Amino acid sequence: MSRTPHVAGGDKSGVIANATPLVDLTDALSECARAEYGIRIDSKSVRVFGKLDSQIFGGSVKVRPAVEIVRDAIATGKLRSGQKIFEATSGNFGLALGMLRDLGLDVIVLVSRKLQGGVLDELKNEGVRSVNLDVDICPAPGLKIDQNLVVAKAAAANVREQLAQLGLDTAVFDKNRSDVEALLAKQDVINLAKLLAKMYDGFCPEQYDNELNVRSHETTTAPEIDQQLKAHGYSLGDFRIITAFGTGGTSAGLAKYAQAKYGQKPVHVVFPLANQDVAGIRTRDKAVGLRFYQPKLYGGEHEVDFEAARRLLRFFAGRGYGIGESGALALYSALQMINYGAGNNFVVMIADGLQKYLADLEVPVQTSDPLEVNVQEANSKRPIYGEVLWTHAMFVPREEGIKLVADALGCDKDKVKVATARDVQSLITTEKIPAGINALLPKDKSKTLLVCMAGGTSLRVAEVLAKNGVGAQSLTGGIMNLSQTNNRQPEDLVQVATE
Repeated sequence: MSRTPHVAGGDKSGVIANATPLVDLTDALSECARAEYGIRIDSKSVRVFGKLDSQIFGGSVKVRPAVEIVRDAIATGKLRSGQKIFEATSGNFGLALGMLRDLGLDVIVLVSRKLQGGVLDELKNEGVRSVNLDVDICPAPGLKIDQNLVVAKAAAANVREQLAQLGLDTAVFDKNRSDVEALLAKQDVINLAKLLAKMYDGFCPEQYDNELNVRSHETTTAPEIDQQLKAHGYSLGDFRIITAFGTGGTSAGLAKYAQAKYGQKPVHVVFPLANQDVAGIRTRDKAVGLRFYQPKLYGGEHEVDFEAARRLLRFFAGRGYGIGESGALALYSALQMINYGAGNNFVVMIADGLQKYLADLEVPVQTSDPLEVNVQEANSKRPIYGEVLWTHAMFVPREEGIKLVADALGCDKDKVKVATARDVQSLITTEKIPAGINALLPKDKSKTLLVCMAGGTSLRVAEVLAKNGVGAQSLTGGIMNLSQTNNRQPEDLVQVATE
């Protein structure tokens, strides 16, 4: 705590020690607006400050609530030596918890493979162990089965396997499996973390429900900004504060402070568009229902196109600013509000830095050897395939399904091999090739053509195999595409794996 922002000198002074920088970004934003968007901003009548929590010890705004929550948990006895900490995270809160390894505490976070590789790498480097909830169960259009149930069961099997790899007793998991599957069916990762903590006598910080999350920003972050603006000769009462929405702790804490001291609602909350993934940030539809989503406290809510904001991210990255994806989204929102005359003075929350997002700033290069091919392309390349391999984590083909694949590819049925669902899930989870799948791969250097339900899982398997130096391509659309072109019913072609 001594290394992060906190009230110094007791409650009387109220001065914040170790404050993160409040930097004037007006000129840089003006240049970006002109160069990237053809928008002219009068920098004399506009003032935009960036609150660079990327500069905090630990690297993100999430360190603030993590310190408050863990400090309280130790003081109250909720967190004890030898316990494991379980939490759902998109990265930054998990990284903050990872610093607890110096206290001898083991942190296990529930994450998704959709996280940027840089985030996953940082979690690993910080000693944070993770359970990956992305099971790559691609949909099966027309299949007469409860898809939510299928995905929940596959996800539960995935979680069980990873907990075993982390050294946790799977017998405990098996006793609570129905509860786990119920939460996975609802995609309720927040309560799954709480359940695992309860099952294994651990501790869950409950960042999405813990009032200390809000309080850390109400009692520290907000007065910190207030003091810094005064040092620049401004008043917080004259500024709008823009922040993206992760757990809602930052927006709620800042809003409560501003309302209590200034009687205003200066906080504007920014969301990416509904179909966009931004690291650590929720879309508006996924924020609704969370405890700290409190629209009555906000001065406004805005849905912003992150693809447009990405240009701003690249611009600021090129000039050495430590601004991550959520900060870029918030800063772009400020630019939009200025352009449409919705305000001139802004404080923009920059929740984390750039490093873990650098790889995603590069423009993808189309390779001459893609990981995905359609039926026509596969048939034209047929001699290069040593094997045709079915790869799915929940379904296997029936005899009719194998015959359909073989006929479509013009090969013998015996050439179509079937990997076990367990091996497929293990490969996706660990990114290592299980012995069962290795035995099915060609012994020479020829490629493998991968087939699954609708193409999603086999594409993921192709990516993992490529990382391991094995050449493979995924059949676009999978067996579902073949069934449509041959007027076959899905239930005649596939069945749930029994192993």
